[in-house]
Amino acid sequence: MEKVVTINNQTYKIIENYKDGYNEEELKSKLTDYFYDYDYILGDWAYGKLRLKGFYDPKNKKAKDLNNYKYIQKYIKNYCAYECKYFIAKRVYKN
Repeated sequence: MEKVVTINNQTYKIIENYKDGYNEEELKSKLTDYFYDYDYILGDWAYGKLRLKGFYDPKNKKAKDLNNYKYIQKYIKNYCAYECKYFIAKRVYKN
């Protein structure tokens, strides 16, 4: 079952939790309004610190190669520490 979390009136579904990388308290402390525009958030761990990166849905006009969710696995492979813990949160939009 996927976990759903609401932070600052923004709701996210944790769709991947690799090596138990999701930590709600850390996400709450790092998530700022800068990330509210993104459809997905990748949280990866390096040197004991949580790093966040925003991605857009491929259908979103703002999506570029570097922030297109279609390429998130490539980003993880190339820019995250080898075999690091990470999670992916998908934004849940209210209708």
